[in-house]
Amino acid sequence: MALNLIVILLISPFVGFLINGLFGKWLKGNEKLSGSIGALAVLVSLICSIIAFGSINSNPDNTLEGDAGVLYTWISGESFTFNIGFHVDALTSIMLLVITGVGFLIHVYSIGYMHGDEGYTRYFAYLNLFVFAMLILVLGNNYLLMFVGWEGVGLCSYLLIGFWYEKKTATDAGKKAFIVNRIGDFGFLLGMFTLFAAFGTLDFGSIFTEAEAGNYQQVFGVSTLVVATLLLFVGAIGKSAQIPLYVWLPDAMEGPTPVSALIHAATMVTAGVYMIARSAVLYELAHTGMVVAWIGVLTAFFAATIALKQNDIKRILAYSTVSQLGYMFVGVGVGAYASGVFHLVTHAFFKGLMFLTAGSVMHAMSNELDMRKMGGLKSKMPITHATFLVGALAIAGFPFLSGFWSKDEILHSAWGSSPFIYIIGLITAFLTAFYMFRLIFVTFYGNSRVESETASHLHESPSVMWLPLVILAVPSAFIGLLLGIGGHHSWFHEFTKKVFPEAHGEVAGNVVLFMVISSIVGLAGIAFAWIRYKNRVPAEESSNSVERLVENKYYIDEIYNTFIVQPIKSGSHFLLWKLFDTGIIDGIVNAVAAIVRWLGGTLRRLQTGVVQAYIVSMVIGIVIFLAFYLFVVG
Repeated sequence: MALNLIVILLISPFVGFLINGLFGKWLKGNEKLSGSIGALAVLVSLICSIIAFGSINSNPDNTLEGDAGVLYTWISGESFTFNIGFHVDALTSIMLLVITGVGFLIHVYSIGYMHGDEGYTRYFAYLNLFVFAMLILVLGNNYLLMFVGWEGVGLCSYLLIGFWYEKKTATDAGKKAFIVNRIGDFGFLLGMFTLFAAFGTLDFGSIFTEAEAGNYQQVFGVSTLVVATLLLFVGAIGKSAQIPLYVWLPDAMEGPTPVSALIHAATMVTAGVYMIARSAVLYELAHTGMVVAWIGVLTAFFAATIALKQNDIKRILAYSTVSQLGYMFVGVGVGAYASGVFHLVTHAFFKGLMFLTAGSVMHAMSNELDMRKMGGLKSKMPITHATFLVGALAIAGFPFLSGFWSKDEILHSAWGSSPFIYIIGLITAFLTAFYMFRLIFVTFYGNSRVESETASHLHESPSVMWLPLVILAVPSAFIGLLLGIGGHHSWFHEFTKKVFPEAHGEVAGNVVLFMVISSIVGLAGIAFAWIRYKNRVPAEESSNSVERLVENKYYIDEIYNTFIVQPIKSGSHFLLWKLFDTGIIDGIVNAVAAIVRWLGGTLRRLQTGVVQAYIVSMVIGIVIFLAFYLFVVG
């Protein structure tokens, strides 16, 4: 029963992908049918996820009743076997609910948002394929199957970011995301190779059990687990957009806005956090968590400063995503794995909500993204404004909303591991509240700066778009209150405690004091944004060199382009293109073609069409054969 449930959960989006992908030509004229098929496929997975969650919650072991187990043997060798198998525990069930729950609402929203697009059926095919790949990633019971899903979401990300392939900026962004993620994936592969060399298997259960017992081959001496976990973390850095591989995520906003909500806020970018949480045993034994935490907090602060000076509403949200992912890495890095995953859950709802509300604004503003050309939208788009405000308050850590609970847990845990990480995280919390409400005040308040032609048709989005916003606003506001009361002893922590080692980052102390400090910092950021931007529009040009530096994202893209991209391209043109590719590879191919062409042309002359010539040839052949047989062989 359990295995059948998981198979249905997994296969349903793939079936949706096949229907829209194979029959898209015939479905092209019926948008509602195509969109409904895509949404229904994910709805089936959502229902299965809820059933699986209920079964796990009622089981004292917090695993799926009967264990999902092995589906079939994929690769079998003399000394190893790789299975297609599933492991469904508390962590898996949480990820399944996030992927399918948020994913379903985004599919519904997309039915209205993508209306009239030439690639409507192709869009839903790609979206279903992404959900299928993400489900493989979280359901797999071994690193190899996780890597299959890992690569699958990378491929789908490339397809969806570059969905509008007629736009060069979109195709460039898709290629950038694909290449940068390949750098991280190379680290993931090396980490898997290290684990396989040490343990002879890639199954989670076997590796974690043997690692705790110390029964593994010391491939790198005592540093085997250190090397393996750091290499896996390189993969997480790429997929979850951390320093220095974060540069692909802001450019990924070239894709449709629902894609940004699903892939780059709620699911794909959290894959790195999930992988580290799943590998918690190894990180605890290797003591490499602080590397993860420091990269996370530096990324959180760095991205938050960039968001301060952006004017494109989707790019502000993109840098906000990078920053919030940094918080999640702080949580899992300091050993508070449940807190890091808790923030993953709350972030999925409020950031998915904010991306969709940004899409609602774009829908009304004829795809305008510059908030300096907006203003006064509150009265024209009351539902969009209200839901965006809920998401912004949640991410800002407003008391008792979802982000308040999850972010406070992470900061509380960070204090016990490193006060410096806590302080940087607290400063970042202030910056987060400031830039989010800078966006709110400039976009929805003040005098309208909308061009007259656009202003004439400003309106609230249709119900198929605003209804998902309202639904998402509810968990964005209250899911933290539902799951987070009790802090490190809340229901969420109790539910996941058998998945993770005991968190070493929790500290005894005045929890209320930490909550008060976080609340004051968040409210101060909101107040400062109100003072600065309630009646002021961001300037067209920054007034000083520091502001220009931040506005231009510290010129990181330009630095990468100058010192990495261009030298590689130049070297490729000289060595690979002109010498190896053109000279050797193309030379061999062209030479083979030339030889075949010459040989064919020569032999063709034997085919004269004259019967007498064929008889003479046969006679000569017979004479040569007889002569060879009589005088050589005989």
